Amino acid sequence: MKYVLVTGGVVSGLGKGVTASSIGLLLKACGLRVTAIKIDPYLNTDAGTMSPIEHGEVYVLDDGGEVDLDLGNYERFMDVKLTRDNNITTGKIYQSVIDKERRGDYLGKTVQVVPHITDAIQDWIERVAHIPVDGKEGPADVCVIELGGTIGDIESMPFIQALGHFSYRVGANNFCLVHVSLVPVLNVVGEQKTKPTQHSVRGLRSQGLTPQILACRSTMVLDENAKAKLSQFCLLPGENIITLYDVPNIWHIPLLLRDQKAHEAIFKVLNIKGMTQEPNLEEWTCRAESCDLLHEPVRIALVGKYTCLSDSYLSVTKALVHASVSCQKKLTVDWISATNLEDATAKENPDAYKAAWKLLKGADGVLVPGGFGDRGVQGKIIAAKYARENRIPYLGICLGMQIAVIEFARSVLGLKDANSTEFDPNTKSPCVIFMPEGSKTHMGGTMRLGSRRTYFQTKECKSAKLYGCKSFIDERHRHRYEVNPDLVTSLENSGLSFTGKDETGQRMEIVEIPNHPYFIGVQFHPEFKSRPARPSPLFLGFIAAACGKLDAVLQHSSRGVGSDIRAVKTYQNGSATKPHAYWPEHVYGNGNINGNGNGNINGNGFHY
Repeated sequence: MKYVLVTGGVVSGLGKGVTASSIGLLLKACGLRVTAIKIDPYLNTDAGTMSPIEHGEVYVLDDGGEVDLDLGNYERFMDVKLTRDNNITTGKIYQSVIDKERRGDYLGKTVQVVPHITDAIQDWIERVAHIPVDGKEGPADVCVIELGGTIGDIESMPFIQALGHFSYRVGANNFCLVHVSLVPVLNVVGEQKTKPTQHSVRGLRSQGLTPQILACRSTMVLDENAKAKLSQFCLLPGENIITLYDVPNIWHIPLLLRDQKAHEAIFKVLNIKGMTQEPNLEEWTCRAESCDLLHEPVRIALVGKYTCLSDSYLSVTKALVHASVSCQKKLTVDWISATNLEDATAKENPDAYKAAWKLLKGADGVLVPGGFGDRGVQGKIIAAKYARENRIPYLGICLGMQIAVIEFARSVLGLKDANSTEFDPNTKSPCVIFMPEGSKTHMGGTMRLGSRRTYFQTKECKSAKLYGCKSFIDERHRHRYEVNPDLVTSLENSGLSFTGKDETGQRMEIVEIPNHPYFIGVQFHPEFKSRPARPSPLFLGFIAAACGKLDAVLQHSSRGVGSDIRAVKTYQNGSATKPHAYWPEHVYGNGNINGNGNGNINGNGFHY
């Protein structure tokens, strides 16, 4: 087993997760089997109870693991399925050691950070790295490990100590350290400054880890003078210093690594050159380049509670990007704080109220994602009502489905006090109720989590057609509340259609309004399984509906080909060719992309 460790220095937020994901993709493109591990030095057992505004989204895996959002990057880039054990936290490590101590496994010894915690970290890494990937027997060839935080953080020290021991444990030719560091450019002098990176490398060495490769984040390509300084003072050959400069979208990062021969530098350190091939990233290149050339816009209003931090909805925005690129549209996400749509805001902050409504009325589609707590719920209900009454494409995810049901009950059934018991425990018309098997005393890991099966009640509905007219699908869940089964008959008699249910038939999974251009709510989170080459069917249908192309997409999806559209090959003159015979020309145009799109998605590009 070979290991590639990715660390970060100088400042946080440099894009270690994207860098680690890109390294994994690049190695996989060279014919290697790759897995990944994320180390988070916080004391939480997992990310499940952490605020999205503080930490970003909670990413959910097939096995129900609530993990760091970087595992979503790994799964999207490398197209692998990971487990909860692929996310290591300080809380998990200490809990495992304390459990052993309570059982008497240490035979009366004094339990200490070194060696017991550090040994537990190494054992965990080695165990998880050898878990089979891609449904094949045997472990991966390479395990990419990302250490969260920044070198010098107090909470990271046990992990750095453990990883230093681990590098000796596995041997020099089995361990490669890639250090991601900042090379800032001071506007006053316009010069790239290498001192921060020099100090970061010195600090890393002082703790027992020696980087073999430097990945330097900068706004521009690293000049030769700066590269020579880093080579001299960090004791690295020039070919092992890579520049990760700002690009139009993050799909270019693996291409930057490939063009600067990062894979060859890694193979030299790991002594595996003979086992590999030249990286095959043709399809990935086509997608990255075509994304830059898109110029016809599609505007999506994302009405949420945590819109102050876009990472709170990272997988949702990535799924929107996957779908919009497949539909050859340039995505613009208008972030709308749900509270700004409410009447109270009209009185307290009329400018914010007017701005929010202007964005909502200018949208081609409305998306209401998941969330917890009653703040902003009324605004989400207002957004769902606006989309329903004005026949605007609507996609509701988790809470977004539940509030669509509440709005329908209030407006159509006439149940003015209809609500969820999450927001009003004493409501006389409980449309959404707490699930019987849920825990009311413990928060962490007690929701309905992970991959669950949904059975379509009819194959004539939009959602079934988008999934290729399958009898059932498996999608990832994360919720404590469900639609009240006692109200289902009344809702359906009034025009709401529950087209997907669980195996018991009592838990509602998908709701649709049949006589609407596109109004779908789902209890699960389809964004977690969306991939660049395989957009989520529901997101693809949503974007297609927002573009006026849904009928053609439904026609092709029902034949099992619509959700696997590949990015087109682009050339310098902006023309394109179709890579697959099944490319639906009348849906996606004639295969030509014209224009000078700048790749700015969500208004500010993919700078990370």
